[in-house]
Amino acid sequence: MEFSAQQLPQLEAMCTVLYTSQNPQERSQADQALKVFGTLPEYMAHCKTVLDNSSSPYAQVFAASSMLKLVTEHTLSLSARIEMRAYFLRYLDERGPSLEPYVVTSLVQLLCRMTKLGWFEDDAMRPIADEGKVFLDKGVSETSEMHYFLGLKILTMAVSEMNCPCPGRTLTQHRKVAVSFRDRSLFQIYQMSLNALAYLKRSSDNVRLMEQAMSLSLACLSFDFVGTCIDDSTEDLGTIQIPSSWRSVVEDASTLETYFEYYSNSQPPLSNKCLECLVRMASVRRSLFSSEVERIAFLGRLIRGTRDILSSQRGLQHHENYHEFCRLLGRLKTNYQLSELVGLEAYPEWTSLVADFTIQSLKSWQWASASVFYLLGLWSRLVSSMPYLKGDKPSLLEAQVPRITQAYIESRLLSVTAQGGGPDALDEEEHLEDQLDSLPYLCRFQYAETAAFITHWMDPCLSQYQAESSSTSGQLDVIESQLTWLVHIVSAVIRGRVSSSGAEAYEQLDGDLAARVFTIIAASESTVHSQRHSIRSKQRLELALISFLQSFRRAYIGEQVVHSSKVYTRLREKCGIADHIAVMNALLGKICFNLKVYGSCEEVINATLGLFQDLAAGYMSGKVMLKLDAVSMLLQHHTSEYFPFLSCAPNSKCRTTYYLTLGRLLFMEDTPGAFDAFVQPLGQVLSAIASASAAASSVEALKASVPKETVVGIFRDLRGITAATTNRRTYGLVFEWLYPTHFPVIITCLDAWADTPEVSNAILKFLAEFVHNKTQRLTFDSSSANGILLFREVSKALCAYGNRILSLPPPSSDPYGQRFKGIWISCSILTKSLSGNYVNFGVFDLYGDPALRDALDVCLKMLLGISTQDILGYKKLAKAYYAFVDSLCHNHVPALAKRDDSIFASIIAALEAGIKSLDVSISSQCASAIDNLAGYYFKHKPDGPKPNETGLQLQEHLARHPDAFPRVLSTLFDVVLFEDCSNQWSLSRPMLTLILVTESVYSQIRQQVIQSQPADRQPAVANCLDKLMTDVKRTLDAKNRDKFTQNLTVARHDLKTKQ
Repeated sequence: MEFSAQQLPQLEAMCTVLYTSQNPQERSQADQALKVFGTLPEYMAHCKTVLDNSSSPYAQVFAASSMLKLVTEHTLSLSARIEMRAYFLRYLDERGPSLEPYVVTSLVQLLCRMTKLGWFEDDAMRPIADEGKVFLDKGVSETSEMHYFLGLKILTMAVSEMNCPCPGRTLTQHRKVAVSFRDRSLFQIYQMSLNALAYLKRSSDNVRLMEQAMSLSLACLSFDFVGTCIDDSTEDLGTIQIPSSWRSVVEDASTLETYFEYYSNSQPPLSNKCLECLVRMASVRRSLFSSEVERIAFLGRLIRGTRDILSSQRGLQHHENYHEFCRLLGRLKTNYQLSELVGLEAYPEWTSLVADFTIQSLKSWQWASASVFYLLGLWSRLVSSMPYLKGDKPSLLEAQVPRITQAYIESRLLSVTAQGGGPDALDEEEHLEDQLDSLPYLCRFQYAETAAFITHWMDPCLSQYQAESSSTSGQLDVIESQLTWLVHIVSAVIRGRVSSSGAEAYEQLDGDLAARVFTIIAASESTVHSQRHSIRSKQRLELALISFLQSFRRAYIGEQVVHSSKVYTRLREKCGIADHIAVMNALLGKICFNLKVYGSCEEVINATLGLFQDLAAGYMSGKVMLKLDAVSMLLQHHTSEYFPFLSCAPNSKCRTTYYLTLGRLLFMEDTPGAFDAFVQPLGQVLSAIASASAAASSVEALKASVPKETVVGIFRDLRGITAATTNRRTYGLVFEWLYPTHFPVIITCLDAWADTPEVSNAILKFLAEFVHNKTQRLTFDSSSANGILLFREVSKALCAYGNRILSLPPPSSDPYGQRFKGIWISCSILTKSLSGNYVNFGVFDLYGDPALRDALDVCLKMLLGISTQDILGYKKLAKAYYAFVDSLCHNHVPALAKRDDSIFASIIAALEAGIKSLDVSISSQCASAIDNLAGYYFKHKPDGPKPNETGLQLQEHLARHPDAFPRVLSTLFDVVLFEDCSNQWSLSRPMLTLILVTESVYSQIRQQVIQSQPADRQPAVANCLDKLMTDVKRTLDAKNRDKFTQNLTVARHDLKTKQ
């Protein structure tokens, strides 16, 4: 496509439409017409023409973004890139001051991207710091604020660009450039940011320039110095590994003073950027400082600076400042010891001010809810350091922590009345958990005082709650919400017993608080309160009660604490709970009550079943539960007739957990007849479906007579029971019950509901669990054919589902939910069957049984209908696909060799793509599959040591696809030698095998690998590859393979050290 200045008005019009039109169709048409500019390197000249001749900012930003795409995705000659880079610098110098800000941003990003991509190719690509300084100097000498701004912008973008992985580049390549930039330019740029801040403070009142200078300083301090890949989406910040060369600047008192001074004299966003810089300065590594004296002096400056802000309250009325200031306070204890803090002269005043600030923040709960976490974390860490505090200096925490704890509790309770019974904080689960995590340390410090305060608030609330008839609905909402807060607080305190020192001294206080919660549990089940199950405040209270029961279970139900714990003494006195068995009875009673009453609240049901499952999972608690009448009742009456939650559609997925837990309890003891009685109701449902199928004249008639909810429910129940089987005895009970009587129902349902993913996926997941030989539970007698019979049924089920799915048109939307999910579950079923070691698959070919062939055919057809891009795009699908292929290559190469050429080629191509995956488990599976397949071919090919028919078939496949194995080997070389892979050993295993089976073309592959590297590195790569086969023989025995892996490791290390 030729482009000239005469066509510029048309392009400018399309760019204006692209960026400003409100009509999606017009924007789409413009995008289609313009996107060609970002496809081929030849269009760089066209984009340059646009920049040279257009005055339209939309055309300019389009040209810059297209050039960025070309530079990133295509390889341009070095000379062209050096020339283009110089052009962008001149363009910014000459026209930058008059450009729109977004055009400037695009051009600066393009300049910095070219700098990064060419960093190691020529020295002319590296002087970005000096080039930015030229703009700064010009801004000073010519008093051109715009040039000064451009200089700061270029430096800021350079730091950000070097700190972020670039599309199409490996993490190793990114880190090499980042480390070189860090060592060569970053400190110089940081010094320029400090000089700019000092210059602007003296000579300018341009807030925009100050903000850009502070952004540059922040970008430097936020740099990923050691490759820890800091996640910008999280506010958690670890220790910052600033290089030792920065020591003098960090220790210089003027550095911190600059940030504090700028904060005092500015407004957001400049002021909160100052605080962000201070947060990072407070996080620098301990070993950076030249001496402990310097480090304490640095801490003293931080403490005095924050003290002054607290004293004046300057800027804290802005939420952005407030939040960052809380983060700064939190970092002071994270990075420094309590003993260091108490030794400072300003510590007493600072502690008092921070305590007052914390209390005020807790009272301002609506405004500061997201920031309180950092303050509570600060005090929690201070308290947890008390046992390690030595010396005569007082911590002063005894006076402040109880005030803060009481303020927190009181503010939470008062927030309920302010919100009219619906506090947002109780629904913000993440913030709630963050706050409660700090409470155990705070509450158990001066515990007697805190427990008395909690009791002071809890007793009146509990009395009002028990006097249910005298309260209106609105009053109950408030009371329930206040009790919810109190129960959450008590739960956190009880949970803290596990990690708290000196816990035994406080067990009576735990008992006092726990007794009140057990009283709330009893009151909540009374007539009036039980009828409020649909009210949100009541549901929140139930969730808090379940959380308390979980905490109490972890802390006080166990063989070590039952006999010695004093908590049961208080429970016996207060509410008649004498021991752990009585507690278990109360827990089971609460679980049964919730399952009966809260069927419409999925959240409560999930939490309740989680508690039930955790109780049954413990060996000691499970044995105790079996002795309880409540469990006997559950095992005898477990259907929806007794527990209506099973009939509620939102709870359908909970059925698996419910029956898994019941199954664990059922199988704990070998009680004759118990299993038959337990599964009788489920057998009736399966028989009813079978009868409906026999009576139905068509699939549609069956679907009309049997609700799909019934089918989904029964197979989720069966999956739960099957998952509970952990040995041969228990699995045998389930197998003999289902086979052969009820297995035809599975085929019938799959055939009828294959086009309904909700149903078919539930059936397939049950099958995947049923064929899984975990803990060797699928072990049949040597004279039994059950393993073969089971696989035949599995084959029928897969064929019924697969053939139906393949006959349906591709889904128009949601391909994963409508098709891919069912396919990967089917794939998983076959993989587990193939690798379960309970079927002798040779029997099928021997006796002409098509079960194995049919199952493989239908699964391969389903998988080949999915592109490799889609397979790798869905994690579960990718894991199932590659596990299946690995199993095929490991144990069923003859079956794979009999497939069509297209299938064989597709599998090899998918394995090559999988080797490049960032998921270690996937790339390792692909390497294992390639190793097994190539190893089989090496051993059994016509000129190999043990030729056979399968080897000949593989040779024919490879003759038609001669580049299959060489391409995989080349990919493995690229990944293992030149990328940072954590599974190097796994990826290296197939390389020797591939070298041996591609000997005739190995020299070409070796040359391709060498030529793919920059010219200056090619001799080193060639030298390393020459050493690979040193002392390696032409065999695949273990010793020879290990020698090759050792040579490869040495070669890789040599390459890394020479980079």
